[in-house]
Amino acid sequence: MGWLFGNKTTMVSPENALPGRPTPITVPGRHAVLDAPLAPPYPEGSEIADFGLGCFWGAERIFWQTPGVVTTSVGYGGGHTPNPTYEEVCTGRTGHTELVRVVFDPTRVSYEELLRVFWEAHDPTQGMRQGNDVGTQYRSAIYFHSPEQEKSALTSRDAYQKVLTDSGYDPITTEIAPAGEYFFAEEYHQQYLFKVPNGYCGIGGTGVACPTGLTTSEE
Repeated sequence: MGWLFGNKTTMVSPENALPGRPTPITVPGRHAVLDAPLAPPYPEGSEIADFGLGCFWGAERIFWQTPGVVTTSVGYGGGHTPNPTYEEVCTGRTGHTELVRVVFDPTRVSYEELLRVFWEAHDPTQGMRQGNDVGTQYRSAIYFHSPEQEKSALTSRDAYQKVLTDSGYDPITTEIAPAGEYFFAEEYHQQYLFKVPNGYCGIGGTGVACPTGLTTSEE
């Protein structure tokens, strides 16, 4: 994907970011697999989780296959440029990472279970890359939507770090920060691996299982 455009591995500053545009990208009304809305309003009682774990094509498929997930979409977050295009994100001059937005039913799947899926689906120790995909757009990230999500994200990171360290891995580099504005990616990126089943995936975990069920960082 992004290697075609010359990835950057240093975060761009706000003053050097591309200017973007005021008009959002138009996205489909319904999820191609789950037949649920891509954009709000979402079903009553739904909650949102935002994860960056490398190329969003394969990452989205992992989450739409997770029981309890209402809908998913792919987009850009954590950057500076409003309404960026994919080509702009690939330059490294927007500051965004590729995100999967997961809308889930908390009565069917917990946020902690989604975190387990997140950690196990990629290698969160690689900094500004994921496998062969190199650049700030591929950095690992969790953008939380509540204090409870923040606590769970930090707790799961600390728990996973322990087992990763025991398995010889470096420190986790995942960015954990409040959710900012989420910009939907272009239509052809949405549910890409459903539309192109043999398309590029790029997602691969460490093979190290993540502990679940923890509620505080001291446990």
